Amino acid sequence: MKRIVSLIITLTLLILGATGSQAATELKKLKVGYLPTSGHLLYFVAKEKGFFQQEGLDVELARFTNSGEGLTAIKTGKLDAGSFGTSAPLAFIAKGADFTIFGGQMGEGHGLIAKPEKAERFKDLKNFRGATIGAVRLATGDVVFRAALHEAGVDWKKDLTIKEFDSPAAVMEAVKKGTLDAGLVWIPYFTLAEKQGLKVVKYSGDVIKGHTCCRQVALTATLKERQADFERFLTALLKAYKFYLTDKNGTVDVVAKYVQIDKGDLLKDIYGGHLLVSPDPHRKSVLQFWDFMKKADYITTTESIDNRINTRLYASALATLQKREPKEKLWKKLDNEFKGGDPELHIISHAH
Repeated sequence: MKRIVSLIITLTLLILGATGSQAATELKKLKVGYLPTSGHLLYFVAKEKGFFQQEGLDVELARFTNSGEGLTAIKTGKLDAGSFGTSAPLAFIAKGADFTIFGGQMGEGHGLIAKPEKAERFKDLKNFRGATIGAVRLATGDVVFRAALHEAGVDWKKDLTIKEFDSPAAVMEAVKKGTLDAGLVWIPYFTLAEKQGLKVVKYSGDVIKGHTCCRQVALTATLKERQADFERFLTALLKAYKFYLTDKNGTVDVVAKYVQIDKGDLLKDIYGGHLLVSPDPHRKSVLQFWDFMKKADYITTTESIDNRINTRLYASALATLQKREPKEKLWKKLDNEFKGGDPELHIISHAH
């Protein structure tokens, strides 16, 4: 009898082990690109806290230096998706790339840095005339300031020199060396710049309050083929967003694995008021950003991008969580915000 019981237990364990192994192999793989910024914290939290795995996904995160490199990887099939600016994917779309934006990641999070003795000059956008400004190629902050300069009557093509760099670190070094009068960088580099004696003259939110930055981007065909996977992907990001709201120290601990700076600085970066975090695609804001880019002559196109923003996947992910957790107030709040639409974006006055 003991042998029979032992045999039954052994067989049960073998079956359970096989089932567990099979479940592990059934995780759908996604290769997703990111930038080394605290603004991409939703990815880091979803990965480290197991939210991707809980949703049946095996997500591999791939690091890139700038948005252009990451979007090229999506375009060539090396990535399934990624979070790369607002201006960058829109610039690619304007040149014919078949990208679709299907979710959000961060907003604002950029700043103009300068040496302390030059900082006062750049508080007024009209004083940019004659200056040499550094920016990362295709960065959202670059477009925000070009649009604001255009609005202020400054021709950024003629009245100043904008030099493009491959990374915010390179921009920061050029400002320190004095080869640039000022430079545009993103979080956490403006915090690092302050620690190295530079000054943040303006944050991008001081120029266009609430503007979008990194969006979730994939090839249109990939989204159509893997709709269920991307819905689960956004579900995991929503769970990461809840974690970000409820556990500051836990969020900082996670982000510190990907952005290796002092945790006190990360806390300031993430929760200091110059970074907006949300997985909402913010369709209306993206459409407005498209108009800013055209008005500022950053892109030249007559194409509409109405069909390049997919909000259905985000709506489905929210509905899934509301069904699972009907008493959770956050999901209802986010659903109301999503259905209510985004506030109008306006370029704030360039005056002191």
